[in-house]
Amino acid sequence: MIGLKIKFAVISRKNGAVFHTMINPSLGRRFGFLVMLSHPNLGMLRSYIPAVLFSNVSLCLFQELPSVLDCTIPQNTEAITPEEREELKVSVKLFLSEADCSAIGNAVDMACVSLGVSQLDSVIIAPPPLPEGETLALAHLQPLWEELEGLVRSQKVAAIGTSDLDKALLEQLYNWAQVKPSSNQVNLASCCVMPPDLTAFAKEFDIQLLTHNDSKEMISAEGFKEAVQESSKDLQVADWRLEWVLRYSIIVKSRGIIKAKGYLVHSTKNSQ
Repeated sequence: MIGLKIKFAVISRKNGAVFHTMINPSLGRRFGFLVMLSHPNLGMLRSYIPAVLFSNVSLCLFQELPSVLDCTIPQNTEAITPEEREELKVSVKLFLSEADCSAIGNAVDMACVSLGVSQLDSVIIAPPPLPEGETLALAHLQPLWEELEGLVRSQKVAAIGTSDLDKALLEQLYNWAQVKPSSNQVNLASCCVMPPDLTAFAKEFDIQLLTHNDSKEMISAEGFKEAVQESSKDLQVADWRLEWVLRYSIIVKSRGIIKAKGYLVHSTKNSQ
């Protein structure tokens, strides 16, 4: 087993983008890595996923790893200071690639450590893709939501929300859940206006409806493997598995503007 201590590392800077990586301790014969991206031009950030995501991390990640990886450049991190925390809202959306509930807690912990906060103001969950022909149902959401509820109770997250639920499924989740959803994202690419029944239900139960234009998968499994393979031709790409992508936004409450935005990407592999 490879025993790795957590270290925060800045890998490179390219066109103003900052690439970080965090090596995580894990159980059994596994280790993982985390890549954090931020960019001053928010419109350009999305173009780095997945094309540039792994272009400069092979030196640290894909060669023989020491017991401790430490190439820290603290001045380039985006940690929020205690003095400014009250003025900022930290919101994240978590895109799961697998139905692994433990990944939710891991993602929240990593976001808190990376951003220097003890609590996230809101977390929106995007469930993992389903097999072809299968429709999202309450049974798919329940284990994920229970994990989120635990994070609310432990005060690591203040509010939790959903993505792309129609009125029927949102109502089922609301009636079943102990911690109620505070928001639901609607993809306007699939509907030009908010469905009236969804709008009425959300208004009655004080659920905020938000719009988005995210893809169902922020990075597909095949796209991830292609990006990793491009960074190291000798890498056994089949050994690596994408677990989740987390997008964070830091918003100035009083002005309603985005101060910072970025992504955390987590993958694991089996050690040989």
